Amino acid sequence: MAESAPVITIDGPSGVGKGTVARLLAARLGWHLLDSGALYRLVALGARRRGLSLDDAAAVAAYARGLPAEFREAAGGGEVRVLLEGEDVTDAIRTETVGNDASRVAALPAVREALLDRQRDFRRPPGLVADGRDMGTTVFPDAPLKLFLTASADERARRRHKQLKEKGIDVSLPDLLSEIAERDRRDRQRAASPLVPAPDAVVIDTTALDIPGVMAEVERHVRRVFGPAAGGG
Repeated sequence: MAESAPVITIDGPSGVGKGTVARLLAARLGWHLLDSGALYRLVALGARRRGLSLDDAAAVAAYARGLPAEFREAAGGGEVRVLLEGEDVTDAIRTETVGNDASRVAALPAVREALLDRQRDFRRPPGLVADGRDMGTTVFPDAPLKLFLTASADERARRRHKQLKEKGIDVSLPDLLSEIAERDRRDRQRAASPLVPAPDAVVIDTTALDIPGVMAEVERHVRRVFGPAAGGG
C-alpha cells in the first residue's frame, strides 16, 4: 500500500538548500522525490500563459486540478525534468518572476486543496523524500522523520544572487533580499498551511553550513529514525 511507504519531509523557506538536499537524499536512499514547489510554480506559469488572473482563486484552482504536468525522474540523483503540456519547463519555472507568482497562488486555499491529492500520489514504495513548505504539517503529517531547514534572509539572498550570477543573470542583491522577505511574509501569514515547522520536526539552521555539512546532519537523523543502514555510511 502507498500509505505504508515511509516519507521524509524537508520543509523550509526558499534558499535554505532543501531542494538540493532532498534530491541528494532521495538518490542516496533510492527513494522517490517530490518537489512540491515545482507544482505551484507550474500552476503559476500555466495560469499566466492561459491569461488567468492569479487573484481568481476559482479559475487557478480549476487549472491546478487538471494540471497537465509530468515529472521525469533522473537516475543517480540527476535533476528531475519538468514538463508542462509536453514542453520541458525545468528552467522556465525557476525564474524569480515565476517564484513570486508561485508564492501568490500557493496562498490560495483552493489551489492548495486542488494539489493535495496529487502530492500524496507521489508516496510510493520504497519511500518518498518530500520537499516543500507544508509537507510535514499538512501533506504528510504521519511522516516518521520531519526536517525543517532554516537560514538567515541575508544568507539566502546571497546564495540566490550567487546562483543567478553563475547563470549569467544580473540581479540586485538588495532587490533579492526584499523579494525573499516579502515571500517569507506571504508564506508565513497565509491562512492555509502557513510556513511553520511541524511540532515534531527537527530544525536545522543551514546559515553557516555548506551542502555536505547539511547532508551530514540530515543523514544523522535519518540513521536515528530508520537505522544505521540508512542515510549513508
